[in-house]
Amino acid sequence: MSASVKSLLSTLTSRGPHRVLRGNLAIAGQPGVVYTPENGLGLPAVAFGHGWLTGVANYRELLQHLASWGYVVAAPDTERGPIPSHLGLATDLLTALDICTGVRLGDGEISVHPDKLALVGHGMGAGAAVIAAAQRRVAALAALYPAPTAPSAETLAPDLDIPALIVAGATDVSSVSSNAFPLTAAWGGEALLRTVDGASHNGIIEGRRALAALGAGKHEAKTSRTTRALLVGYLNYHVLGDKTYKPFADPEAAIPHTQLVDPNAPQEEERPKLSVGTLTQLLRK
Repeated sequence: MSASVKSLLSTLTSRGPHRVLRGNLAIAGQPGVVYTPENGLGLPAVAFGHGWLTGVANYRELLQHLASWGYVVAAPDTERGPIPSHLGLATDLLTALDICTGVRLGDGEISVHPDKLALVGHGMGAGAAVIAAAQRRVAALAALYPAPTAPSAETLAPDLDIPALIVAGATDVSSVSSNAFPLTAAWGGEALLRTVDGASHNGIIEGRRALAALGAGKHEAKTSRTTRALLVGYLNYHVLGDKTYKPFADPEAAIPHTQLVDPNAPQEEERPKLSVGTLTQLLRK
């Protein structure tokens, strides 16, 4: 493992050089938030999709982190209920990109380059990002701890030839809550699957959340830091074309606290966990 990769990872876990501004997407007709650098023309932009039973407030640090590295980040705050429309969230992601590229942001000192766009999502938002990518070509896509969606993201993946980063938790990448393996295996273009050591699929969610009532674990600070670094490094290489960050898109590169995974390699099946209700029924028999 080279010292340069360690140094890059350490740098990317810290805030970038830009002061961050926050705006309201609802002004342009789309509920949600937008984070931007203080100024800049021809900037890259990211549309971010949230996970199930969460909202954009649960990703504040992640979104601000991207903006501090020079990205305009638009995050729709829709489809937050227990039965969300993944197609609806995908449509809102595309609307967010249209807003970023179609209007001057801030006091008119911020604009987005139409060829420097990326789609990013967490959980169901990762699947929504894939659905959106099937409708509009972007420079890159990142699926953070992806979860199954309807329509299935992996059925759309073979037709996508854009570069993709798939990040999964090492503790539950083989569980029914993750479709990281089939999504990576089905991807039509270049796709990297990296697992984060000791991470779970909900570890990047911040603050209080409805998922806590369903037994979801707490926020994992180390998981969040590593995920942010992987994401920014990958986007810097594929969206900005900065070769300094090539290790984050290199399948041969070893990155601390992560493992590169071959989605086609045999995987150990995870035994299903018994719920309290199921266990009670078995004991009654």
